[in-house]
Amino acid sequence: MAETVSPSTPALLASLDPLLREWLPRQRWFAGKGSPVTGFSPVAETELLPSDGRLGLHHLLVRAHQPPAPAEAGDCYQLLIGVREALPPRLAPALIGHLTDGPLAGHTVYDALYDPRPAELLLEALRSRARIGDLRFEREPGREIREGLVARLLTAEQSNSSVVYGDTFILKLLRRVMPGVNPDLEIPLALAREGCARVPAPTAWLRAELGGEPYVLGVLQPFVRGATDGWELALRELAKGEDFTAEARALGRATAEVHTALARALPTATLGHRQLESQVAGMTERLAAAVQAVPALRPYEDGLRSAYTALADLAAEGRTWTAQRVHGDLHLGQCLRAPSGQWSLIDFEGEPARPLAERRMPQPPVRDIAGMLRSFDYAAHSVTPPAPGWARGCRAAYCAGYAEITGADPRTDPVLLRAYETDKAVYEVVYEARHRPDWLPVPLSAVHRLATPDPT
Repeated sequence: MAETVSPSTPALLASLDPLLREWLPRQRWFAGKGSPVTGFSPVAETELLPSDGRLGLHHLLVRAHQPPAPAEAGDCYQLLIGVREALPPRLAPALIGHLTDGPLAGHTVYDALYDPRPAELLLEALRSRARIGDLRFEREPGREIREGLVARLLTAEQSNSSVVYGDTFILKLLRRVMPGVNPDLEIPLALAREGCARVPAPTAWLRAELGGEPYVLGVLQPFVRGATDGWELALRELAKGEDFTAEARALGRATAEVHTALARALPTATLGHRQLESQVAGMTERLAAAVQAVPALRPYEDGLRSAYTALADLAAEGRTWTAQRVHGDLHLGQCLRAPSGQWSLIDFEGEPARPLAERRMPQPPVRDIAGMLRSFDYAAHSVTPPAPGWARGCRAAYCAGYAEITGADPRTDPVLLRAYETDKAVYEVVYEARHRPDWLPVPLSAVHRLATPDPT
């Protein structure tokens, strides 16, 4: 990764270093949990507001170094550092620390996205298509951004940070960034140009060109007013004992419409024996690594592997499947239901831990379907007692809704569906064992089911 830094940047980062080592690992979006941060190196720095006044603002791209990875392989993070002499009480949650040396000695630094003024400056830069240092604020032709919208940070974000402007726009700032074409901008743009109304169309975006490589740093999209995400809605209906199958069917139709539009907008591919061999090999390797990491999987290993070998056998017999661009990380929390009842899909970044090139590869649509089916299972196990019948009804309704649009019910290809759902459940087992041990029984219950194929 090329570096674009001003002469003052090393001194600034050196003064921030001890504060960032403490602050960064506490952030929900920090990807390197479990390993200490041993230092930082600058990638790019842009002064958006000079720090000689009441408020300063610095845009930083920094590489965090963590053992045992080599220094050049550290993750790159996007930081918006606000600078004030003293932090008002309303910004206490944003505090990074107080600087005692360096070019900003005597000042307090904080996460500027918590502060409406710096957040509104970003929107104004997008509105005016500004070019500041290496940063490029770009706007889709014909899409307008009005002035005077008040900013507020959404605090329930996970792998990134989002700011809402009034009730009109939402800006998603990517925290862990890497060079290349980012699907979180690429796919919604392609769908908008295809006329698909199931995904909010990008209005503007922030990017950087470093060493001739593009970096997508943020995407501005319309804010769906009054919307509820699918996870919250499902849990609310479960708590009331309400049926959710009508919503699940509608969500299946929405997923199918997005898949159909993506197949028109972006290239597709055919998966035959050779391609499926590679897919199955990856699934098998992930299973072997998961069994080593989580011994509770060992009794199911042979049964789970049979899901993959059954798919490989079908491919060896000459079966082929169509692959296309997909969401890549679809679950109830990636779906929004507007007050009108319209479902939208959001967050097309894919699994952030995977390389961009892998996230942009064509995949069978069943990968998204398997993710959603697993999500219904998670929702059903989030209540006491669990409601497996609720999950079965939602899974069936979702597949039926999908078939209403595409003419193909995912359940009519049970070998393919089982393989991808198994791969997802194995991933979940490892994740829960590492991060949320109390949730481990949820994917393990799916593993128990998937290890034995349904005789029907």
